[in-house]
Amino acid sequence: MRYFIELSYDGAAYCGWQRQREDPSVQQTLEQALTTLLRTATEVVGCGRTDTGVNASYYVAHFDCDKALDCKQLVYKLNLVLPHDIAVSAVRLVQDNAHARFDAIGREYTYYISQRKNPFRRYSAWQYYVSLDVEKMNRAAEVLLRYDDFTSFAKLNSNNKTNICHIKEALWIRAEDDANVLVFRICADRFLRNMVRAIVGTLVDVGRGRLTVEDFEHIVAARDLSLSSAGAPAQGLFLSDVQYDEALFCDENQ
Repeated sequence: MRYFIELSYDGAAYCGWQRQREDPSVQQTLEQALTTLLRTATEVVGCGRTDTGVNASYYVAHFDCDKALDCKQLVYKLNLVLPHDIAVSAVRLVQDNAHARFDAIGREYTYYISQRKNPFRRYSAWQYYVSLDVEKMNRAAEVLLRYDDFTSFAKLNSNNKTNICHIKEALWIRAEDDANVLVFRICADRFLRNMVRAIVGTLVDVGRGRLTVEDFEHIVAARDLSLSSAGAPAQGLFLSDVQYDEALFCDENQ
């Protein structure tokens, strides 16, 4: 039987989602917890990679088990044994061939920039105190919707079969609870490694006047990584949503 597990995590202490030989990862930590509770070696497959220090306010992985599980009880027990920086919100029975990565039909990332020193956001936002032209950054962000090849923002040697992504939304707003925090929300069918951080870094250069909107469009169209700006820091980035067809789910929470 296959289950989807929905979780969130603070990525500060981890080398990212994916298991590594020496450094702690979210995947490894979750597998150890499931193996302990289910009393059998349990591997999990994630919906995608997040890099070192990147967070997830919503992440999905799948695992297999040869018996029916009490999902609510498993959620309770997982949250007891997992460290404080990983939280499980749900475990859901899915179709036997459902895949957390390949069946995802949409993903959303959110990036936070704090424009005033804030000790409570030091691990969850880029502390960046330069004045930014948000209107100009949004005009540049609209350019992304007109293109589908994002080689200019793709990390080198990532072994991507394609750099084609279809971006549905890219928008800067101010946080409702703090006008000093800028929030960038970007939605697409898929993302490349380091893509969002590279886009944010380049849009910030538009906002501070180093680049024009026309410069930004030239960078996108050129499909040349050397033209984009340095990537924004990891701690401001969150994987915030993953969408699936409801037909994949077998439980009553559809």
